Amino acid sequence: MTPSTYKRWQQASILSALKTRRVLVLAGSRQCGKTTLAKEIAGEDAIFRTLDDVTLLEAALSDPHGFVHHNDNLMIIDEVQKAPVLLQAVKQDVDNKQAPGRFLLTGSANIQSLPGVTESLAGRVSKIRLRPLALGEIAGKPPQFLANAFQNKFEVDESMSADDNYSLKDHYLLKAISGGYPEALRQENTRESRRWLMDYLDALMERDLQDIINIKRQDSMNKLVEVLAAWSGKFMDVSAIGSGLSISRPSIIAYINALEALYLVERVRPWLKTDYERVSKQDKLFMTDTGLMSAILRWRFEKVQLDGERNGKLIETLVFTQLAAQIDAQDEDYQLYHYRDREKREIDFIVENEDGDVLGIEVKAGSVVNKSSFKHLIWFRDNAIKDNDFIGVVLYTGEHTLSFGDGLWAVPINTLWS
Repeated sequence: MTPSTYKRWQQASILSALKTRRVLVLAGSRQCGKTTLAKEIAGEDAIFRTLDDVTLLEAALSDPHGFVHHNDNLMIIDEVQKAPVLLQAVKQDVDNKQAPGRFLLTGSANIQSLPGVTESLAGRVSKIRLRPLALGEIAGKPPQFLANAFQNKFEVDESMSADDNYSLKDHYLLKAISGGYPEALRQENTRESRRWLMDYLDALMERDLQDIINIKRQDSMNKLVEVLAAWSGKFMDVSAIGSGLSISRPSIIAYINALEALYLVERVRPWLKTDYERVSKQDKLFMTDTGLMSAILRWRFEKVQLDGERNGKLIETLVFTQLAAQIDAQDEDYQLYHYRDREKREIDFIVENEDGDVLGIEVKAGSVVNKSSFKHLIWFRDNAIKDNDFIGVVLYTGEHTLSFGDGLWAVPINTLWS
């Protein structure tokens, strides 16, 4: 099976949205598969126009209303962030013709973050996020982890096990280093994949980033990207991130926001739904693809295999990318948080469902779990959760699903894509 044949989890949601919404925005980083998916869904009658084509881009900028004018076919406009002026024209079109499924817009930048964008298309648009391939999509598995976990059900990927060459943890590290960009996965070996990822990043820095923000010092921006890759899984601290960089604090904040708009980095908000006063309000920062993170940091398998800090960071970021992809693929509205307080109690991830029930997740790069591994989860359950159900999970690199009593579980990481 090649990456082009992978069935994307968002496909059903896109088809459903096109039946009810006049405009659908399919957003995500470049090369994550948006255009391929849009074409697969659209069918032969759809009108496809990509703004990567210079002539089409000039036409869109010169005559936006004429560019979007069409009959009843679905029109796909690829890389719409290159011509934000089209949003006003799209709004006028769908106000005059209110049938659903008029436009499918793909964007490699958060359109609302672009300079000068004032049109939100509120009430007319649905937005769906597409990420690099999740391991469940690569394995051909549906996104069932969250629904199962809230029912205390966990299924292990039995095809994944230790062998003569690699431990189970090694297999997780290898998957993390590969990442989820389809084109990178097509490369013949790790070296070629890394080269593709760095070329990809260079193109983003030199071209796409300029659509969002004026970078005065490209060398400083490149250094910041490397710092942020190393910062993945840590708490946002702009002063610490900027130490050693010749960039002002306002510029660092603006640059990080721009990288967020390109879907290269992402924040996880803190859990604040508690009366406990000593809760940290800092976001956590994550890279959105572990393959790109590894390429930026020049991390080869041999460099991270026996380095506890590096492999811990890489595995936690891998878990983030899989959880985020699972959440995006659900019809139910799940929310992702982290928890930390001034007593240094931390929980890596908190997932809340629509009923207010909570799943607490700790990530452990080791293969041994004991009762003390659950101490922060137990405290959180007994002190922060009042009227709703709580399930505490330690995701680890061992191979057995084990109950530690009263909704507490040690679970192999591969349950995320089983």
